[in-house]
Amino acid sequence: MHIPNKAAWLPRRTFLRGLGACMALPLLECMMPAVSRAVGPVGGVPRRMVFVYLPNGIDMENWTPKGVGAAFDLPSTLEPLTALRGDISVLSGLAHNNAKGLGDGAGDHARANSCFLTGVHPRKTAGADIHIGISADQLAAQQIGKNTRLPSLELSCDTSGRQAGACDSGYACAYQNNISWRNENTPMPPTSDPRLVFERLFGAEEDPDLAVGRAIREASRKSILDVVLGDAQSLQKSLGATDRRKVDEYLTAVRETEIAIDQDVKFRAAQPPPTMNRPNGIPGDFTEHVRIMYDLLGFALQTDSTRIATFMVLREGSNRPYPFIGVNEGHHDLSHHGNSAEKKAKIAKINHFHVEQFAGFLASLKGMREQGGTVLDNSMIVLGSAIADGNKHQHTELPVLLCGHGGGALQPGRHVKFGETPMTNLYLTLLSQMGVKADRIGDSTGLLKNV
Repeated sequence: MHIPNKAAWLPRRTFLRGLGACMALPLLECMMPAVSRAVGPVGGVPRRMVFVYLPNGIDMENWTPKGVGAAFDLPSTLEPLTALRGDISVLSGLAHNNAKGLGDGAGDHARANSCFLTGVHPRKTAGADIHIGISADQLAAQQIGKNTRLPSLELSCDTSGRQAGACDSGYACAYQNNISWRNENTPMPPTSDPRLVFERLFGAEEDPDLAVGRAIREASRKSILDVVLGDAQSLQKSLGATDRRKVDEYLTAVRETEIAIDQDVKFRAAQPPPTMNRPNGIPGDFTEHVRIMYDLLGFALQTDSTRIATFMVLREGSNRPYPFIGVNEGHHDLSHHGNSAEKKAKIAKINHFHVEQFAGFLASLKGMREQGGTVLDNSMIVLGSAIADGNKHQHTELPVLLCGHGGGALQPGRHVKFGETPMTNLYLTLLSQMGVKADRIGDSTGLLKNV
C-alpha cells in the first residue's frame, strides 16, 4: 500500500496487505475527493441495497401497526426496533400473487422463496428444466456490480438446502433454497459458512499470490490483523484523529468477529463425532451464527466491498426449533397453527427473535459513520417474506420493512398502507434509486409512491 503524506488524499481502493490478506478499509474523511468522483446513482457516497428474508410467514397480529403515517405504534414483534423507529418504515398491502398456486397445486414454500425477488411464478419441475426470472438484486449486480470488488453477496444461515432434485410438492429444490437468481434458470446459492465469507471479504481470493500466502498464514494460526499490522501502523501515522479512531474501531470489530468464528470452529472440532446422520441446521449456537453473518454483511457494506446483498436467514419450510427462547417445536410445523393461540404465541416469539437480530444489524450500520451520515443513512434494506400467515400460505398483505434513508431517497419513520400492490413495484423503485435501468421486474406495474 502506498501511504500518502498528510496533505494528500487516500484513494478509495486502498487495502491493508499482508501475508495472505487484503483488507478493504471503511470510508474515511481523507477519501472524500475520491468518493465524490466515484460512480454512483447520485454521486458522493454510493447507496447500498440489501434484502433479508424470513421463512414460514409471520404472526401478523403482532406485526402490523394499528396507526398509519408517523403516528404508528410498534407491536410486540417489532418492539426491538424502538430505538430505530425513525430509520424504518412498515409497508402493508404488498403482495406476491405469482407465489400462489395458479393451477399447479401445492408448493407454496418453493414458490415463496423463488418469487420473493423475481416476482415470477416458477415452472413446476423436479428436473433440470428450471424457469423463474432474474432477481432484483442480480439486475442491480449486472449493471453496477462492476463498481465493487464483489458484484453481490449472498448469505444464509441454512446449510440444509439442496440444489438438485425435487423438494416441495414436486418443485425443484433450487426454487426453495435460493432467493437470488442470475437469470431464468441459474440460482446464486448463498454461503452459510462464516469462515468462507470472512475469507472472501478479507482474503483476496482472486489473487493467486495471496491465496498461497493465506495457506501459510492459516498453517501458522496467524490472525489476519497480525499480518496487516505493519501496513495498518503506517496508515495510522498519515491519518487525522477522526480517521484514526474510525480505523481503530473497524479493526477491533473485525478482530472480534474473527475470534468468534475461530471459537465456533474450535467448539465444533472438540465435539465427539456424531452417531447419527447430521441433523438439519448448523451445529452450535444459532444466535451467534446469525449475529456473525450480520456482522460480516455489515463489513461488506462499510468497506464498499459490495453494494448489493441478500441474506436468506433460513429457507422456506425450515423446521428449525428454537429451544433457547422456549420453542421446542419446529418452525414450519408451528406455522400450520390452525388458529391455536398457543402455537401463534410461539410463532410470535420466533418472529421477535429474528427482528431482534435484525435490529442489532441496523444499529451496527447506524454506528458506522461516513460522509453524509452513516452506512444506514446511505442504505435501502428490505426485511420481509413472500408469505404472511403461514397457516393459510397467504401471499398478500405481506410483512415488509423498508429500512435506512437511501441517501435521502427514502422517508422512513412511518407505517404506509397500500392497496393490494405488487411487491415488485417496491423493487423497481429501489432499483431506480440505485441508478439501475429496468422497465419492469416480474409482475411490476410501476414505481411505488410514498416510500
